[in-house]
Amino acid sequence: MQGYFLRLSLTGFIAALAYSQAPTIRISSNLVLTPVRVTDADGRVVRDLKPGDFDIEENGIKVAAARLGDPGEAPLELAMLFDTSGSVYTRFDLERAAAARFLNRIMRPLDSVFIVSVANQPQIMLGRTSSLEAALQAVARIVPTTQATAFYNSVAKAVRALEETDRQEARRVIIAISDGEDNRSLDNTQEDLLRDLQLTNCIFYSINPRGRTYDRNFISRRAQQGMEALAQQTGGLSFVADSAEELAGFLDRIADELQGQYLLGYYSTAATGAGIYREIAIQVHGRPSLRIKARPGYYPK
Repeated sequence: MQGYFLRLSLTGFIAALAYSQAPTIRISSNLVLTPVRVTDADGRVVRDLKPGDFDIEENGIKVAAARLGDPGEAPLELAMLFDTSGSVYTRFDLERAAAARFLNRIMRPLDSVFIVSVANQPQIMLGRTSSLEAALQAVARIVPTTQATAFYNSVAKAVRALEETDRQEARRVIIAISDGEDNRSLDNTQEDLLRDLQLTNCIFYSINPRGRTYDRNFISRRAQQGMEALAQQTGGLSFVADSAEELAGFLDRIADELQGQYLLGYYSTAATGAGIYREIAIQVHGRPSLRIKARPGYYPK
């Protein structure tokens, strides 16, 4: 009997020794989620795609799609920025009316919105809410001013607010109705802002309500170019509205885009660590005529 226990103990010791010398296996999900909009040559949203239809490359390495949400299905975490400064004073009532129409169209019970005003200092007029009524009331309460514009600080504040929302499968979106001119921000530059947007996976959209008059001076042109760069590098769009009808129409286009976005997921195999930018290229296999709109890359956490 003693021999039996001795053999059992020895066997257990050898097994434990072998286990301790075996390599440790760590499993990391590394799931990357990115909104993708697919349209045909006539601009119609393509809604019948499956994960296997997508060809994805990250940093030039092919990866397989792991999941695909239906178009417009993923919840929205939205921040709407209203420029109340003197430069857009004359069209402010039109902004409010167009924004109210947009919110009525886009918001669902699973979506949330912040309302932020842009002037000398950014101010959150309404914290995160899923109440359409509360959002509409907040928009109605915003009043124009003759103050300067802290545009970069305002966008940065919206990014921080969205960063605090911890819903992995939500799309983070910022819509700025502004001319983008900044004569007040000291803490944030355009480069800082772009990195913050990319780090938090925010899509940036802008509508310049001043119309084509922005092209008359260098400061206004540079501001518009800055908003265009933020939109392009995050998968958004930037518009210039010459009339109230155009402003409302551009908000409709943004709504169309958000309602037609797939949420595409894949598992990254990249070895680069946090803070190292990774490029994404997405196509639909065998259908070169389709147009893909997605962010060009991201920063891993």
